Amino acid sequence: MNSEATPAPAPTGPLNIEPALKALAAALHGEGPAVELSVGPDGGLVVGHVETPGCDDAVAVVRTSGSTGTPKATVLTVESLAASSMATALRLKGEGQWLLALPVQFVAGIQVLVRSLFAGTRPWVMDMSGGFTPEAFTAAALELTDKIRFTSLVPTQLQRLLDDPSPDTLAVLRRFNAILLGGAPAPPALLAAARDAGVRVVTTYGSAETSGGCVYDGYPLEGVSVRVAADGRILLGGDTVAAGYIEAPDEETGTFFEEDGVRWYRTSDLGSIDDDGRLTVLGRADDVIITGGVKVSAGHVQEQLEKSGAVAAAFVAGVPSAEWGQAVAAFVALAGEDGAREAGDTAVVLQQQWQQQLGVLAPKTVLTAPALRMLPNGKPDRLAMTAQLSALHGGK
Repeated sequence: MNSEATPAPAPTGPLNIEPALKALAAALHGEGPAVELSVGPDGGLVVGHVETPGCDDAVAVVRTSGSTGTPKATVLTVESLAASSMATALRLKGEGQWLLALPVQFVAGIQVLVRSLFAGTRPWVMDMSGGFTPEAFTAAALELTDKIRFTSLVPTQLQRLLDDPSPDTLAVLRRFNAILLGGAPAPPALLAAARDAGVRVVTTYGSAETSGGCVYDGYPLEGVSVRVAADGRILLGGDTVAAGYIEAPDEETGTFFEEDGVRWYRTSDLGSIDDDGRLTVLGRADDVIITGGVKVSAGHVQEQLEKSGAVAAAFVAGVPSAEWGQAVAAFVALAGEDGAREAGDTAVVLQQQWQQQLGVLAPKTVLTAPALRMLPNGKPDRLAMTAQLSALHGGK
């Protein structure tokens, strides 16, 4: 699919984004082909140029996260990116300088570059050659010179920054006008901790198919429409919606559709909208586990497990079971001192506690670890954790 690829030098410090900015600027002005960013085997940035048949105003091709299957190549246009950038600036009450602290090949990362180009500001890149660390984040944040400052993080990153004892880390966090938080559900305790620390966090909901986050703190951005279908799925509409997937036309996937002149994206999430128009994401449409004839929401069980002080985060899935059809299983990241204990012993104790508290909802298999398994973009690696849980449960 890539007709040309220009590698940037392998990073020994912050990633060199100059080739990416140049290629994106050309595509936004209609002077170049669509851009797909990736990271090469040596860790260097690769700027690929992609053919997008039938879409002359394509700017970028962004792969979906692949958290539930093969990543899809999503085509973002001048219109969708401009609408997203303008709506973001309106909601955040200004354009400013952005800090790139996420992988640039995913939509949240590429949007840092695109918003900067629209704003005419210079993005700063965090040195992630040694992974995400509070020290590297703080050093990069101190380089920002604009009075208006933004960054995008995932919950795991924000938690790590808030846990860092250095006063410098908290100081730079407080200097951001807004920290966009997306990629995965944000635990209420994390949001409360950020609020108590004086850190301005804006939760975002969206995906590559909507040019990134298009619902901020539960409310759609300007020009974005949100509704819930009869089957409970969240539908997102408006100018930020992507042109589609390269691999398949809309009629084959059923993911995108037009209605009364509005382009819509059918998500894989369930939700509800209250009387004030605030969207609540209830979980994935495929997270219903039927165990022994009883329907169990994996999202609800996860919420219950995370109420335990011993649990930093949890992932819940249904695994094959000869006795139950499906069995509830949980991959649990332990918190604090519990993370240093014998994992097997802790799993047994937690499982016994949950059996008493939750009954049929309690996980029949529990796998504990220091952290959840994550994809490079900060989303939980659902496929990998489900495979581990299935192997541990053994089909019994």
